[in-house]
Amino acid sequence: MINLEKEVQYIKTVGPNRAKLLNKLNIYTLGDLITYFPREYEDRSKTKKICECSDGEEALIEAIVVSRMTEIRTRRMTISRLMLRDETGTCTATWYNQTYLKNIFTPGKKYKFYGKIANKNGRIEIASPTYDIEGETKNTGKIIPIYPLTKNLSQNTLRKIIEIGMNEVYGKLDETLPNRILEEYKLFKYNESIKKIHFPNELSEFEQARRRLAFEELLIMQLALLYLKNQYKNDRNGVQFKEEAKMSEMINLLPFKLTKAQLRVLEEIDKDMESKKNMNRLLQGDVGSGKTAVSMISAYKAVKSGYQVALLAPTAILATQHLESFTEMFEQEGIKCGLLISSLTAKRKREVLEELEAGKIDILIGTHAMIEDNVVFKNLGLVITDEQHRFGVKQRTKIVEKGQNPDVLVMSATPIPRTLGLILYGDLDISIIDELPPNRKKIDTFAVRKNMEERVNGFIKKQIEEGRQAYIVCPLVEESEESDLKAVTTLVEKYKNEVFSEYRVECVYGKMKTKQKDAIMQEFKEGNIDILISTTVIEVGVNVPNASIMVVENAERFGLAQLHQLRGRVGRGEYKSYCILKYEGKGQNTIERMKIMTQTNDGFLIAEKDLQLRGTGDFFGTEQHGIPEFKVANLFEDLPILKQVQDLSISILEKDPKLELEENSILNNKVKNKFGNRIEI
Repeated sequence: MINLEKEVQYIKTVGPNRAKLLNKLNIYTLGDLITYFPREYEDRSKTKKICECSDGEEALIEAIVVSRMTEIRTRRMTISRLMLRDETGTCTATWYNQTYLKNIFTPGKKYKFYGKIANKNGRIEIASPTYDIEGETKNTGKIIPIYPLTKNLSQNTLRKIIEIGMNEVYGKLDETLPNRILEEYKLFKYNESIKKIHFPNELSEFEQARRRLAFEELLIMQLALLYLKNQYKNDRNGVQFKEEAKMSEMINLLPFKLTKAQLRVLEEIDKDMESKKNMNRLLQGDVGSGKTAVSMISAYKAVKSGYQVALLAPTAILATQHLESFTEMFEQEGIKCGLLISSLTAKRKREVLEELEAGKIDILIGTHAMIEDNVVFKNLGLVITDEQHRFGVKQRTKIVEKGQNPDVLVMSATPIPRTLGLILYGDLDISIIDELPPNRKKIDTFAVRKNMEERVNGFIKKQIEEGRQAYIVCPLVEESEESDLKAVTTLVEKYKNEVFSEYRVECVYGKMKTKQKDAIMQEFKEGNIDILISTTVIEVGVNVPNASIMVVENAERFGLAQLHQLRGRVGRGEYKSYCILKYEGKGQNTIERMKIMTQTNDGFLIAEKDLQLRGTGDFFGTEQHGIPEFKVANLFEDLPILKQVQDLSISILEKDPKLELEENSILNNKVKNKFGNRIEI
């Protein structure tokens, strides 16, 4: 019996020091090790003649060494050169600061070299090649997996450790899909898939291994989500709101006209609310599309039908902002709104809880504090969660349990292409607001390099002189990384004390105490801070109409969907607004991404491009949705598999709604292991 929970340090050649490096890659056990998959492959299996090599390509050549190693020393480095020859021409192999190679090669012997080719006016060079003596296949002659790394851990070392781990488990791993599915969809068995995704003999083997593992990930996700959806559908005892509580009464009170998209979505919600079954609906809309107005009108119908409403927001400042908007609209209608956030005094919190239980508060708006056991509603009928991606299925379920099967409306400003949305949020019906209000101003976006810094700073000053405010966002990959934190601290000091010393500059970052962060955000909102520097994504949905400029440092380190969210923090008032993306690097991918941001403001188009360019691993962070992260599947590339899997999931659950049959026991265990206590089967 293989123990996949065995600590990685006890695998041959690892030990405590290497284990610490592997832990940085989230590899803690043997199971983690064998499922740490390559990000790409280098095909070092096919040799090329020197004369066939093209400038810029990675190539494998087989050549005779025709000179001794020569070294050129400069103040900064040692350049080592070796002359090579095959029957079609000559080539120079070049290495930098690798003096240990001096006595490795023997003139007259044949070796294989793999590296990047440069053709300089007919002179062929191969840069820093890996090599093997003729007949060996340690570094060449095969397909080589390339893994994401951490400092002080090389590809060769990690490859060797994974190879040792694979040798320990190969042929002994339990199958994770039923045989009937493997046969019907012509899928590799699990043992073969795990081996071939790391060490394929042909790229076609990798493709088959990847397809099988992606199929499994997507199948387990779909089964879990469809199971949840079926639970909601089968529960016929949901809240049935009154037909006479008309949404149109509230619509007529609004100081603005709703868009056709908002009205269409409200029709869908109205129909759900008046039906016997539970509403369980996702409301998707781009930044500024008017989701809050839709939630207000839905809340109005619930209250006029005699029920209470809970609105769950991800942050205290966003909850407070919602309270202001809701109170302004509902006060005249005699509807009472309350606020529940962790920073309330004990006395005020007690008052809110008493009023809520007595039914004196109609709409309670708050943060995670609302999920606590001592929060009791008299008659909860509608639960609204704002920014769905900040709350998992578990948190959503916990607040829903505070009522008798209340209707649920979850809102998200993270645009997801419709096809993916239908599958990704398989437990929810979907409404999309795909139209912006006519008064929403277009935000001009510019992508600039470091050499434009002074001009950008001058532009920020000009905006502040005109009475506006600015956001400056820095990427902080891991706040535990000292270098990152130091870089941000240095930038804040520079902006505070040098560049913008005449203005009021403040900074918010992830590890700051919530109270302190909220206080600074409030000061910025009230106009007492000119420039807000943030080391994390600015609170989603925070409304500062006077902020007209968003500057993103090192924009290449953010995803497109994230950049689009950041851009949506400005352009919320009457002033012309701008987003400036400062980026480094000349890679094609970076340039392409910056170009997309400057050319379109359509969040759904941007989301699609983001998925295409970066894959789902970066698009959906593990913390950002109620679904486990995919290790292999890519929702953009694997749409055909996703559709197959959805049909299969539907047919399985039609025959066996609770996965109780013996033939589905493997699937039942996989769903439980993956989703933990978020799903009860």
